[in-house]
Amino acid sequence: MKAALAVVAVWVGVSGVMGSIPQVKPTVGQVWPSPQMQQPNNTYMIVRPETFKFTTTGHDCDILRNATQRYMKIMFPDKGSRRSSIQPWSKTKAFTGYLDEVTINLMAPCEEKPYNDMDEHYQIKIDSPDAQGIGTIMAQSIWGILRGLETFSQMLIPDGSAFMVNTTQIMDFPRFGHRGLMLDTSRHYLPVAVLKENLDLMAMNKFNVFHWHVVDDQSFPYVSTAFPNLSKLGAYTERHIYTPADVAEIVEYARLRGIRVLPEFDTPGHTQSWGPGQPGLLTPCYTGSVPSGTFGPINPINEDNYKFLKDFFTEVTTQRFTDHYVHLGGDEVSFNCWQSNPNITAYMAEHNITGDYSKLEQVYITKLLDVIAHLPNKNGYLVWQEVFDNGVEIASDTIVHVWKGGSTAGEEMNKVTKAGYQTILSSCWYLNYINYGVDWHAYYDCDPTNFNGTDAQKQLVLGGEACMWGEFVDRTNLIARTWPRASVVAEKLWSAIDQTQSTDAATPRLEEHRCRLLGRGYGVEPLWPSFCEADI
Repeated sequence: MKAALAVVAVWVGVSGVMGSIPQVKPTVGQVWPSPQMQQPNNTYMIVRPETFKFTTTGHDCDILRNATQRYMKIMFPDKGSRRSSIQPWSKTKAFTGYLDEVTINLMAPCEEKPYNDMDEHYQIKIDSPDAQGIGTIMAQSIWGILRGLETFSQMLIPDGSAFMVNTTQIMDFPRFGHRGLMLDTSRHYLPVAVLKENLDLMAMNKFNVFHWHVVDDQSFPYVSTAFPNLSKLGAYTERHIYTPADVAEIVEYARLRGIRVLPEFDTPGHTQSWGPGQPGLLTPCYTGSVPSGTFGPINPINEDNYKFLKDFFTEVTTQRFTDHYVHLGGDEVSFNCWQSNPNITAYMAEHNITGDYSKLEQVYITKLLDVIAHLPNKNGYLVWQEVFDNGVEIASDTIVHVWKGGSTAGEEMNKVTKAGYQTILSSCWYLNYINYGVDWHAYYDCDPTNFNGTDAQKQLVLGGEACMWGEFVDRTNLIARTWPRASVVAEKLWSAIDQTQSTDAATPRLEEHRCRLLGRGYGVEPLWPSFCEADI
């Protein structure tokens, strides 16, 4: 690897940099996230934008056609103008020829949509000993082809009017099947264009799950055709909404990039915005024996609410979101309102529900899970860890989302997996917590399997998610605050564990990746004093 980088340094140089030296010197032509297996050589080929093309062999489909067109624009955004304004490329003794074509070999028919634990393996060969002078991207699945295209696009090194690419062989696949990024669109509304920009960046970092925390206490931007008053009375305004067409656009945009859209509708807490559009849903709170005029979580003793939830989630899972899973939330339920309500107190006495009010939460969650289990699509579900912690009886295929504990989250991961449940981790990857200075080292040091458990337990860890909660994030700063810090999480979830042990080793590669994303037109924030060619 060091020899290959030395060759690259000769090709590219430092672009006439004078004066102060940046704090971090980026690598050149390195892939992020780091591939599982890579064998570079000291030779290279030249890629000329005006003659380069992708050729498809094997199977074909709309996802593949869309991807090749998209990556041609990503790789050569100014095709046609480079030759007249930039000096011609140069050749050295390491030059082995022109790479005018990369063959894409999709070995199995395209699958229609991404799914949990999909196959993302791929292989890249550039001028390999068994195929000299040729470039190929091979994969069994369309999802592997998408990841391979991203890797190839990152291998291109600008050199005047053309690009160079190392003679390389790559065998790559993700360490974890669930690599997610959660965005919150309730505290601040995020326009569809911003969500799509974020999906582009997710694809460029090989994330495969967009966890969409659509609604919360503050606003209800999701438009339900079955219950239109939810958004009409719960959204900030009639413009701060996601129509059925908007949702379909996001789901399709993600599908073409191999990204699942995992919707979350968190209940019974975090539901204040639901109340105006669905009378009787929330619990009336009391002061003494008199209603206070305020409302708490969903009323668990109103049987009409379960009929509403069935109809609502039927629409969500059959008409809006295509993924098998739905996130049901279940976190941070305040019991004060339930405790104040005399009707709920009487219900608990009548049904012999003793102890704290988490037992009432169990009643609600149990009924909700029964609703979800009998939806037309027989959906699976995720829940936040409180549902597990409070002893709710959940199905064996439930995915428990661990978010609490910080440095002690491993204890929770151990408990969840010891009980036989699959899990994902977010505790150490809350991107909305920001600090002055370099703060990404903690993200890189975190690992979902870093807990005392058996190998069988660790097999139940599906991966993890970075979370960007929206209290202080809107369209003006989402991209900058999220990226490239989310890129750190992406590599931890993709690359082999022995490749992600050193922040020092990752630093120059992360600097190159940040400059790469900036050069592609995304306003990602700097990580330290430095510069990128795309700054000007």
